[in-house]
Amino acid sequence: MWTTGVRALQYSFSTLQQTFRTMSTFKTALIQMSVGKNRDDNLENACKLIKKAAEAGACLISLPECFNSPYGTNFFDQYAESVPDGHTCKMLSEAAKDNEIYLVGGTFPEIKDNKFYNTCTVWNPLGEMIGKYSKMHLFDIDIPGGITFKESDILSAGNDLCMFDFHGTKIGIGICYDLRFEELAKLYRLNECKLIIYPAAFNMTTGPMHWELLQRGRALDNQLFIYCISPARGDKGYIAWGHSQVTDPWGKIIAQAGHEEEILLCDIDLSECDKIRQQIPIGKQRRTDVYDTIYKLK
Repeated sequence: MWTTGVRALQYSFSTLQQTFRTMSTFKTALIQMSVGKNRDDNLENACKLIKKAAEAGACLISLPECFNSPYGTNFFDQYAESVPDGHTCKMLSEAAKDNEIYLVGGTFPEIKDNKFYNTCTVWNPLGEMIGKYSKMHLFDIDIPGGITFKESDILSAGNDLCMFDFHGTKIGIGICYDLRFEELAKLYRLNECKLIIYPAAFNMTTGPMHWELLQRGRALDNQLFIYCISPARGDKGYIAWGHSQVTDPWGKIIAQAGHEEEILLCDIDLSECDKIRQQIPIGKQRRTDVYDTIYKLK
């Protein structure tokens, strides 16, 4: 009888694993948190908000760009940490494990081989790091009367894609300015991703004009979901636009935050990607005999 009980338990666990592997409908959370100059306070606040989001039923939780420090070229070297053994990674690992969730850990400055990167890490419910992405396109812009910013003054660019498995679905990672480059999103689409997550901190000049438009364009062009997670709007230094957003494969905004600190909860059905790709099969209709998007560093 004991053996029968063990077999039943093994069967039940196997069935549960299969259910998780094929899960397409779930609750997600985008954490639009306030960020100050004290790293420990920022990490403590992130932990609190992650726990609250998990208690609300979210199993995939995402943090914003530069969630452990202010955003600015004069801060990156001060707050930089190594991956995965730095203080911030330890917090992210513990938060993912304690809350039994998949956690896209926003971004923070990484130091590696005496270079600095704007890096996003991804963690599974066991607290294991299952992905790392460093911002590929650095934010160097000059808009007269608007904003001038040059990340390349201190940051180095990453070269690698990052995809992770979420219960049988591929999810891609980009960071903020990467959103403007359709080729990166297309590479993820060609690798069968159904969701791209961009921790991002658009500003008060580009945010009102391009924040919604770019997300809707990337989602519609590639027939997938787009998340953009912003810090909450502050009142000093670099001021983020806020308005964290979830966009569906039709290009429709299905959830959006305001500009203050907020946990944006949203129910997602990734099978919508399959339906739309069948109804409008642009993936099969691309003229790859004429043009293509190729990842050169495979």
